[in-house]
Amino acid sequence: MFRRRLAALVCSVAAIGLLTAGCGDSDSGTPTAEKGTRKVTFWSFVKGSDEVAKAFNRTHPDINVTFEAVPSGQEYYSKLTNAVKAGTAPDAAVVEYPQLPEFATQGKLETLSDSLAPLVKEHFPQSVRQLVELGGQTWGVPRDAAPLMLYYRNDFFKSHKISVPKTWDAYRNMTAQVKKADPKARGGVLYTDNPGLLTALAWQAGSQWFGTEKDSWKVSLDDAPSRKVADYWGDLAREDLVTSVSSLDPFWTSVQQNRTVAYVCASWCAGAQQATVADQKGKWSVAPVPTWDGKPASAMYGGSSFVIPKGAKNSGAAEEFIKWITTDPAGMKAWVSSGTSSMFPADPKLVPVTKAAFPTDYFGGQDVYAVGSKSYAAVRPGWTWGPVMGTTNTAIVDQLPKVAQGKVKLFDVLTGAQQATVKDMERRGMKVAP
Repeated sequence: MFRRRLAALVCSVAAIGLLTAGCGDSDSGTPTAEKGTRKVTFWSFVKGSDEVAKAFNRTHPDINVTFEAVPSGQEYYSKLTNAVKAGTAPDAAVVEYPQLPEFATQGKLETLSDSLAPLVKEHFPQSVRQLVELGGQTWGVPRDAAPLMLYYRNDFFKSHKISVPKTWDAYRNMTAQVKKADPKARGGVLYTDNPGLLTALAWQAGSQWFGTEKDSWKVSLDDAPSRKVADYWGDLAREDLVTSVSSLDPFWTSVQQNRTVAYVCASWCAGAQQATVADQKGKWSVAPVPTWDGKPASAMYGGSSFVIPKGAKNSGAAEEFIKWITTDPAGMKAWVSSGTSSMFPADPKLVPVTKAAFPTDYFGGQDVYAVGSKSYAAVRPGWTWGPVMGTTNTAIVDQLPKVAQGKVKLFDVLTGAQQATVKDMERRGMKVAP
């Protein structure tokens, strides 16, 4: 049902009328039937990409991969867009899940339906597969997932007899206990520069920010689950029970200075935590992310896929490379060969590979991948990223600092983002359901 509905919107006859900036570019570039040479140009900002390319070249003498480092964030996506338009696109490239629909609907990707779609169906669960399968076609191959987890200072919790919360009600009590135990410490963070965690929490609560209704997009950033999440976290910020800081250096400084003793993040934070705050080794643990009713429920905060951009000249060799780096144990081992990454593979069968490479002494020997696996299994299915996520995220980020200042309610940030998103979609010629 999901695929059939999106099929009316992505690269179909109907879509041409809906997405003026959409499939219009699809005639440019090299047809997928032309497989090209055995030389692959590979763009990625993901840590370890250089080592992955080297490992592939050592074991695949018939294909030569040339890795080119690119910036992350919007600068990268603008670069990739311009390369597609100029006919200079790489053969393989990373695209994070939130950006994939925008690239697919604008005709910037080669479809993988006739090549790697069976691989995707075989290796990945529905909760992540649906992020790369749009309109009945496959546009990317998942590399990693990013299931939510709760990170907490076990020494602080034990010394102050604070229980690890299993529900959001209990989490609120925990934040109050933390502040009472140490007026300088907080049990959570509302980022002022990053919409990703807020989005993931809305996803976990059962929100559906994007969907389709007949031949129109449905946008629901202000639905009931999102309101519940926004009111909850807005209150925590207003009551000064969580820290309001940037997700970059200010956040990690607060951890280093014992001012943040618990926070919600994805699996990748385990590696970032031990690399950034090495002197707190043995003091941290992870737990399942709290839920609204105490039953397992999760979402993803991040995650990436690999695609073949429109116009790639060597798609055949690129398909072999992408298959190896996403589903082959040797490829996954190359990603985590540094031993500092806690990357969670989107292919559950590869979890033992990444788990074996990640040292557990920082977390007192705890099996953080076991917590991550349960969270991954609990990711709510049915989430769809929107076709103009750059606009959506910008609208949220622009207002988040005002929440911390008490000038704007968090839910009003979402209603503003709803309006900006709809306006931009309509400007691009997309039909939006009322």
